[in-house]
Amino acid sequence: MSSKKWVIVAALAAVCTWSTVMTVLGHGVAAAALLPSLGLLVQQIVQALTAPDGAAGTTSTAAGGREQR
Repeated sequence: MSSKKWVIVAALAAVCTWSTVMTVLGHGVAAAALLPSLGLLVQQIVQALTAPDGAAGTTSTAAGGREQR
């Protein structure tokens, strides 16, 4: 696994740990407000981890953008 992927995994672990700590400390409402953002973060990280190396910049057409030639 490349160092970029390790950084992505570390960021996900940090965010999930922080959300767990907030919930344990009684800030469940704040953690619940972050759930949509966390879902998007997890989706992007999974996409980054499953994409072949070198394909990181090819998502513009999938997001509705036009491919430029």
